Amino acid sequence: MPLTKVEKNDVVAEVVELLKSSKMTVVAKYEGTTVKAIQALRKSAKENGTSVKVVKNRLAIKAIEQTEAIKGTDVTALKGMLLYAFNSEDEVAPAQALHAFAKTEPTIEFVGAITADGTFMSAEEVKTLAVLPGKHQLIAGIINTLQSPVNGVMSGLKGNLHGYLDAIAAKATN
Repeated sequence: MPLTKVEKNDVVAEVVELLKSSKMTVVAKYEGTTVKAIQALRKSAKENGTSVKVVKNRLAIKAIEQTEAIKGTDVTALKGMLLYAFNSEDEVAPAQALHAFAKTEPTIEFVGAITADGTFMSAEEVKTLAVLPGKHQLIAGIINTLQSPVNGVMSGLKGNLHGYLDAIAAKATN
């Protein structure tokens, strides 16, 4: 059943809000994907704060044109059956969510992404982003790197101290 004009305006308004708050919007083809698989994708993507929407391209383009920050974005690649993944907290999370799901559902394929400043990224660039570690993984890696010299010094001091204690204990027993 086709949407009424009011329903279409509501969809456009919702997508405008999602575009405004999203750090990156990833666009992917889903042709051949079952409804059940799309529902599973939505559920799995929600775990990392990503919202997945299936929106008619005409309405998505209208929403892009109404969003001030990304108004001039090139929308020529927005053709076919597309879904849009939004995330307001992490730039890489939508790409990672779709990439992880595409491993089990090969009908999902990247078209590109729209950054918060309106740059349209190619599918290859999005694939590259999708394999990067997430924000929390990067922070943990940096903390680990910063702690490693301190841990090394502490281990060295602890080893030398044990050596001195062993020497003193050996001398005391003689």
